[in-house]
Amino acid sequence: MKIVHTNNAPDAIGPYSQGIIVNNMFYSSGQIPLTAEGDLINGTVEEQTHQVFKNLQAVLAEANASLETVVKATVFIKDMNDFPRINEVYGEYFNTHKPARSCVEVARLPKDVLVEIEVIALVK
Repeated sequence: MKIVHTNNAPDAIGPYSQGIIVNNMFYSSGQIPLTAEGDLINGTVEEQTHQVFKNLQAVLAEANASLETVVKATVFIKDMNDFPRINEVYGEYFNTHKPARSCVEVARLPKDVLVEIEVIALVK
C-alpha cells in the first residue's frame, strides 16, 4: 500500500489519508469543500461541488490517476433536493466518461457541508 498526499488538496482532518494506492487502484477518502489551505467554501451547493472536484483532481493527479480513470464514485449529499444541482456540476466533470456511481442522502457531513464525494480509480 502507498499513502497518497498532496498539498494541492486539504489535509485530512482526522486519522486517515487523502487516499491509498493498492496495486493499480487508487481509493480516495471523501473530499469535502475545503480549499487546499483548509478554508471551508460556504457557498451554494454548486460552488461546494466544484471545490470537491478540485480536491479530487488534485489527489487523483498525485496518485497518477485522473477523472478519466475513475471507475466508481460515491456521492454523499445533505439534502436529496439538491441532487439535480449537484448532478449538473458532476456532469461537467464526468461528461464523456461516466463511471459507476452511488448517491445517498446522509443526516450530516463533516463541518456541516452539503456534499462529499469519494472515488476509486485506476492508476495509469
